[in-house]
Amino acid sequence: MATKALVIINCIILAIGNCGGPLIMRLYFNNGGKRIWFSSFLETAGFPVILIPLFFSYLNRLRRNNNNGTSENISFFLIKPRLLFAAVLVGVLSGFDNYLYAYGIAYLPVSTAALIIASQLAFIAIFSYFMVNHKFTPYTINAVVLLTVGAAVLGMHTETDKPVHETHKQYVIGFLMTVAAAVMYAFILPLVELAYQKAKQPMSYTLVLEVQLVLCLFASLVSLIGMFIAGDFKALPIEAREFKLGEALFYVVVVFSAIIWQGFFLGAIGLIFCASSLVSGIMISVLLPITEVLAVIFYHEKFQAEKGLSLALSLWGFVSYFYGEIKSDKEKKRIQQETELASLPRTISEC
Repeated sequence: MATKALVIINCIILAIGNCGGPLIMRLYFNNGGKRIWFSSFLETAGFPVILIPLFFSYLNRLRRNNNNGTSENISFFLIKPRLLFAAVLVGVLSGFDNYLYAYGIAYLPVSTAALIIASQLAFIAIFSYFMVNHKFTPYTINAVVLLTVGAAVLGMHTETDKPVHETHKQYVIGFLMTVAAAVMYAFILPLVELAYQKAKQPMSYTLVLEVQLVLCLFASLVSLIGMFIAGDFKALPIEAREFKLGEALFYVVVVFSAIIWQGFFLGAIGLIFCASSLVSGIMISVLLPITEVLAVIFYHEKFQAEKGLSLALSLWGFVSYFYGEIKSDKEKKRIQQETELASLPRTISEC
């Protein structure tokens, strides 16, 4: 059972990545960045930092082995072929999902993209039901409906927050790409949970880090292939020199983007290990209004009536889901207590 400290750590890491990732990605596009495949690459390019905790985990296992006086060979990696294959598959899917998301951020205000992504909780609930047998409650269904309606409301009057330098066609494609990214990532999260369940090896947080490493490696490879086809490698030096904030800050933005996004992915799959894919999706969705507010503050994005209504529906959906989960937990505890009392031996006075 995962400790509360581990849950809190993953929530903090996820919060930093979920709120900071879209903002720094938009900073790149706002200041002259145009390479979408490169942006999708940055979402997972920070994966080498995972080798640091993995190295300390290996040293810890080696020390315990020496203290026990055994001569067993300790492997650096714990992941076995079955889980490795699943991580590769999820990594490839994530690579394409990253492209869809980067395309959306390139042509949408961050606040709009955040509200669209909020709809993914509805899709996560649906995929979780079929893939990992997560049960629906009336409150879950209510949350799904509200989030879906919220996304539909946001799709109305899309011209109202279109950046001035973009065409209507670019905006619409960006909108649709973001919706597709939300649906695809909603499928990926339960897929990771299913991979954990079918791994046929004891899951640990070290193993979660290894899954993250493999996942991001193959997602990055997908993006690198896309960069090669799109000619990003030739264009990036020119783009760096013409970056509005200066060439030095271009590379600062690139490095911080890779690090911040790694926090998002690590926090997301860490919460799947600690709880479930649905809890991870809920945490992502809960943080989206914060991302929206930050976008309005830092980038002075418009906040129209449609966004306000969509935000209200999204928050209503979150509250509905959490209230349902609290009631469900209380009911489970009550049933468990009644079962335990019923199973106790009868006292002499009862006989």
